Amino acid sequence: MSVVIKIENLSKYYRLGIIGGGTLQEDVSRWFAKLRGQPDPLMKVDVENHGNRKNGEIWALQNINLEVKEGEILGIIGNNGVGKSTLLKILSRITAPTSGRIKIKGRVSSLLEVGTGFHPELTGRENIYLNGAILGMYRREIDQKFDEIVDFSGIEEFVDTPVKRYSSGMLVRLAFAVAAHLEPEVLVVDEVLAVGDLQFQKKCLGKMQDVSRQGRTVLFVSHNMSAVENLCTKGVLLNQGRVAHRGDVAETIKIYIKSTHDSSRCPLGSRTDRQGNGNVRLREVVISSDGENDSDGFLVGSAINFHLRLNSRIRTGVRVIIGVYDFMNVGIMRFDSNLLGDELIIGEGDVSIHCITELVPIMPGSYFINIAILQQGGMEDYVTRAAYINFYPSDYFGSGRFYTNSDTKLVKFMVKHKWSIGDKTS
Repeated sequence: MSVVIKIENLSKYYRLGIIGGGTLQEDVSRWFAKLRGQPDPLMKVDVENHGNRKNGEIWALQNINLEVKEGEILGIIGNNGVGKSTLLKILSRITAPTSGRIKIKGRVSSLLEVGTGFHPELTGRENIYLNGAILGMYRREIDQKFDEIVDFSGIEEFVDTPVKRYSSGMLVRLAFAVAAHLEPEVLVVDEVLAVGDLQFQKKCLGKMQDVSRQGRTVLFVSHNMSAVENLCTKGVLLNQGRVAHRGDVAETIKIYIKSTHDSSRCPLGSRTDRQGNGNVRLREVVISSDGENDSDGFLVGSAINFHLRLNSRIRTGVRVIIGVYDFMNVGIMRFDSNLLGDELIIGEGDVSIHCITELVPIMPGSYFINIAILQQGGMEDYVTRAAYINFYPSDYFGSGRFYTNSDTKLVKFMVKHKWSIGDKTS
């Protein structure tokens, strides 16, 4: 396959706070703050340090070298602020790089933000033709695709209504339909699919697979690891504006999850995004197998143990629920202390609670856990994504054979069973 996108030594540099305030008063207040060594009072940019910022400077991208081949679906992943969207904007020619160069064969169609390139006063019909013209399509080409675009978007009833009256979901459906059906050689898609409903997300993922099978290239940025793993053939992990890994998508996701949660011991005391009354608080969760911590993951068929460390202000009975979810936020398993008997009685101060499981026949993949602590029906503490678990293939059936990556996308559990030939009905 030929190389469609070639990126050489690409870098993008920004300076924070160099734009004027717009009025003399604002510029003077900014100057006085700088004179006193105080932060810029007009700064609206997120200045959290992701490792690529120094002295008011941001290297959003640094020395990116990358090749993308024809028909490849490339998933670009990484934490917020590492340069994913900046890379797509440069590829879409929305912004220019500071240094380096990009070579792209063919037309690029991009969907980076809801309603990008749409005029709010024009109708859906008019915006379809406008976007097609921007992409360099002739009117007859758009005429041939028009009915297919409208049918895919599901907005037939409102196609002659100005898009300023569309909901965000309607807008993203139409925008994706236009971007995907006007036959670009390269389709660039950012996290905007999160706006659509689940049914439309499935249609979009299917359409991107169709685009790839037609020999066209897709670049896909998402925080939904399940969507990335199921859709993409290759993966790129960005960290601090640089390429941290490039290769098989499953391996790329594994490295990303391990880099963000590199230990099975997860302290939770400082987490503020939690719910509950707070009389009982979850301080830490430790995940182990056969008494040993494993920061990398567990083999399929392992007995997984959850060790919870709590702090309680009162002596009380509690109900503890541990839920295991995939990255589509679909519940896979649930461990509920109430199903095995009465409430767990705990005293004041630090308390340890253990949940010991039998062999877990879950399919290979990455999962996260939510933990809830309830007392007399009320929620004391609830922490989402309290920890992450990786399961790796094993010889679960003792046959020397393993499930392939394509098999793991279809189902979530394996059950031990036997096969035989002959009449077993009698």
